[in-house]
Amino acid sequence: MPFPTTNPSLERALVEKGYDEPTSVQAAVLQPEAEDRDLLVSAQTGSGKTVAYGLALATTLLGGEERMGAPGAPLALVIAPTRELAMQVQRELIWLYGSTGARVCACIGGMDVRREARALEDGCHIVVGTPGRLRDHLERNRLDVSSLRAVVLDEADEMLDLGFREDMEFILDSTPEERRTLLFSATIPRDIANLARRYQNDAFRIDTVDQSQPHGDIDYRAIRIAPNEIEHACVNVLRNVEARGAIIFCQTREAVRHLHASLLERGFSAVALSGEYSQSERTHALQSLRDGRARVCVATDVAARGIDLPSIELVIHAELPSDRDTLLHRSGRTGRAGRKGSCVLLVPYTKRRKAEALIAQARIDVLWGNPPTAEEIRLADQQRMKEDPIFTEPSSEEDLALTKMLMADRSAEEIAGALVRMYRARLPAPEELFEAGGAPERRERPERPARERDRPDKRAREERRTRGEFPGLGEAVVDKSYSQRSSEPMVWFRMNVGRSNNADPKWILPVICRLGHVTKNEIGVIKIFDRETKFEIIESVAAKFMASVRKSSDDENVNIQPAAGTVQELRKGGGVKADEPASNYVRPDFVKKDYAKKEYPKKDYPKKSFDKPDFAKKDFPKKSFDKSDAPKKDFAKKDFSQKDIAKKDYPKKDFAAKPYAKKPFNKDSRGPDTRGPAPAAVVRDWDSKPKKKFRPPT
Repeated sequence: MPFPTTNPSLERALVEKGYDEPTSVQAAVLQPEAEDRDLLVSAQTGSGKTVAYGLALATTLLGGEERMGAPGAPLALVIAPTRELAMQVQRELIWLYGSTGARVCACIGGMDVRREARALEDGCHIVVGTPGRLRDHLERNRLDVSSLRAVVLDEADEMLDLGFREDMEFILDSTPEERRTLLFSATIPRDIANLARRYQNDAFRIDTVDQSQPHGDIDYRAIRIAPNEIEHACVNVLRNVEARGAIIFCQTREAVRHLHASLLERGFSAVALSGEYSQSERTHALQSLRDGRARVCVATDVAARGIDLPSIELVIHAELPSDRDTLLHRSGRTGRAGRKGSCVLLVPYTKRRKAEALIAQARIDVLWGNPPTAEEIRLADQQRMKEDPIFTEPSSEEDLALTKMLMADRSAEEIAGALVRMYRARLPAPEELFEAGGAPERRERPERPARERDRPDKRAREERRTRGEFPGLGEAVVDKSYSQRSSEPMVWFRMNVGRSNNADPKWILPVICRLGHVTKNEIGVIKIFDRETKFEIIESVAAKFMASVRKSSDDENVNIQPAAGTVQELRKGGGVKADEPASNYVRPDFVKKDYAKKEYPKKDYPKKSFDKPDFAKKDFPKKSFDKSDAPKKDFAKKDFSQKDIAKKDYPKKDFAAKPYAKKPFNKDSRGPDTRGPAPAAVVRDWDSKPKKKFRPPT
């Protein structure tokens, strides 16, 4: 189906770019019902949304004209969540509106503010930017939005997730009310719907996403791995697929930095992309991927919305995404514009249920499998070497002359061997991985009894207690509830760590899972003794467990070996076999002994009588005290009146004023005049001197 009739200038640009047929979203925005109306569009990532709203804006910006007028205040504003997406939108609009004479300016965080201010002052037709930088220009009165005819919100759900709601509302409130508002997003959650109702008028709803169907151009695979083999799994997946371009997504900047360094050390041409890099470094990394100088990009989720590279054929989720939308947007970096792509989820044992929940929410079909082994990668390398274009390209005269010279000195086998070594030298070595099963099998939990006292494990403990079977002295038993116990047969193993090494189930259980690449549901009873620990492993995974332990325990201080004796002997705490060394001895459970109580003859002692004697109470005559007969003493009251004390007349002393000699005042020196004796009395008449009048400074 050809493109519908649009502006002639845009039609010529589409033909020059090689666009023959529109995508579903491009055809939807060009239908007559959507002309000059607000649009609320949901479309899959990589479906050509940028060209879609560029074509939708043609009638608003150009009308019936083929060229734009003189640049002045911007006519359209496009808001994007990330720098990379804003730069991508600017490039798309430049070639789409190139023949119309439109000037497209970018206002992006991390770029030179003064250059952007000069571009806005010189005038432009379309402004593309990130929310934070656009708001900064608005607050400083550098961006004039009085003439805006249309506003486009690209990836609006991502802007809300990144915390740009306040900036978006500030920008939209500053624009004229009669503008067109086009809202494009991969998903339309409740927040986006509320935003559309607030800032759009009678919006035309376009939905090109079938939520019940997965992305048809992406092949999803899930690989079950051990938690400590994420880097090795990434290496093997990259080596096995050999894609032209690949993106590995991590959750944090530290994980990006670590994985990027690990890939560079192994010989991969890789670049990193995260928020800690400057804009120039991020632009250089993306340009390296476009030019083919780099083949792998390790990035965070922030970069998932802004990367549009035609060479991306593989997406690896090194760490599982946090939600369904992040999974879809990460995976949408491949399989764009009708191209095929692959998406690989690395699922550790401990996060299997989270991965299954994400897959169910995203409604995608996933093929579970094992990580590619080193032998499979070597076989794939041999096949790729046979099909290498170097064998089919025609040879020049110089190449033929060099070939004859080599054939004269070397045999064909030597030359072929040298070619194989050169071919393998440029390829990173594959890693040896623990082989896990395919799709995870769900175990049905047994039905919980109605009453707590009827639980099987509780009844078993009661039976053991009645038989006198108890754990050994100094032994700690870690048992699971009956709902987590497996009905499969178990195999016992021993570990050279016990209570003397501060053994504790809190760290012993993770060590067993990490070294043996098993889950806690595949581990049975754990018994901690003084110098060792014994534990159960499901018999079906015991061989793989032991193989992984031998491989993983090279650098560990923990030694795990199969325990001696049969399962029944070990569970009962039986003794050691005759042909086994004493080191394999299993400490038996101590049985409670029945000590007989000795009966001693009781002696018949006469009982002593401790009765209290009966004391007769004596009648003593009571003394009678008559207060009326007591003589009263006559105390004379003392007279405490004030005494008349005669004042003595003391003669007053006549203190004659002694003349004190005053030192003369010497005006010419700072100290007193000590050149001669001072006169007996010097009287200075200070009042005789005329007072100086105050003169204000001129």
